[in-house]
Amino acid sequence: MPDQRLVRVELPDASPLPSPYAEADRQQAVRDLLVANRFDPAALGPGPYALHLAIREGRLVLDIRAPEDDAPLHAFALAMGPFRRLIKDYHMVVEAHEAAVTGSAGEAKVQAIDMGRRGLHNEGASLLQERLQGRVTMDFETARRLFTLVCALHQRI
Repeated sequence: MPDQRLVRVELPDASPLPSPYAEADRQQAVRDLLVANRFDPAALGPGPYALHLAIREGRLVLDIRAPEDDAPLHAFALAMGPFRRLIKDYHMVVEAHEAAVTGSAGEAKVQAIDMGRRGLHNEGASLLQERLQGRVTMDFETARRLFTLVCALHQRI
């Protein structure tokens, strides 16, 4: 069975995100993604793959490369429009979660905010899978972690 997974994820800008909480979230998403993922581009041969993820000219670019020499294999560009509301809501929930955790909010409030965040993750993951249908097959957890990285990229622009 071919190794249909990501072994490296590259983001265009290594500068930290605006808050330590958002930066930790991004770093954790990359670590979790590399530990366990399923990423199977239909047009390509057996993996593994490296993924360069970027936002260019209002499009999400998934640039799939060979991990050993970084040779380009295939790139997909998706319009960001369908993701914008989810990304905006996600950033608001992350800010509310950070404020609740660092402030004096009770545990129940933090848990409620976290449930909302998980719901947005699920929506974003489903949308990403839908937009890549027929081009890249990925499991739900891989899509969730990639959605976190899409939000991190969007936060930088």
